Amino acid sequence: MQHFSIDKKNEVDKTFRVSKVMADFDVDPKHSNEHFEGDFDLPEKWNVGIIVGKSGTGKTTIAKDMFGEELISGFEYKNKSVIDDMPKNKSVEDISRAFYSVGFGSVPSWLKPYSVLSNGEKMRVDIARSILEKDFIVFDEFTSVVDRQVAKVASMAVSKAIRKQDKKFIAVTCHYDVIDYLEPDWIFNTDTMTFSFTTGDDLNKRSRLENATNQNGENLGSIII
Repeated sequence: MQHFSIDKKNEVDKTFRVSKVMADFDVDPKHSNEHFEGDFDLPEKWNVGIIVGKSGTGKTTIAKDMFGEELISGFEYKNKSVIDDMPKNKSVEDISRAFYSVGFGSVPSWLKPYSVLSNGEKMRVDIARSILEKDFIVFDEFTSVVDRQVAKVASMAVSKAIRKQDKKFIAVTCHYDVIDYLEPDWIFNTDTMTFSFTTGDDLNKRSRLENATNQNGENLGSIII
């Protein structure tokens, strides 16, 4: 079991505005400090985990403290085609498999620069690159910039790809709706600072997800490569 106890202190300059707010609302600079404490009881064998909770509950702070070296924070994309931004030691076949595995299957988009891709495509490219570069991935703001239908499809694709390659992936998100689609092995909820294992009590969950349809009537499972 891994215990964390984090004190996050915010230094405040007593400017005119700050001083007025402190006086008007009877607050002290120490009131802006934060404390996060809890335990992670990671199983010996796992592939997908999730740190989930409302905004301001310490998700990113905890992820950095517990898994800082694995946290994905801003890849550099400088080529005219995203396929050329992928690791140089990977073949075109390796990259193609990674793109397909996360649902980035539009081949013409592989030839575009990262900057012109949609938010959903950017997220998939980031995840594909993470999978190509690392065996342990902590992805902050997971699905935060995409619509919820894209989030569900992407979550199913990522979960399938990570398990197939026997890697480790932790999603850090404020969106509870991706839990069923990621099917994580464990959940850390920052609203309650509690760690829990998924039990698998719902034996029909995977079947239900694979048979789910989107708003156009397409089967979600069928569009996951």
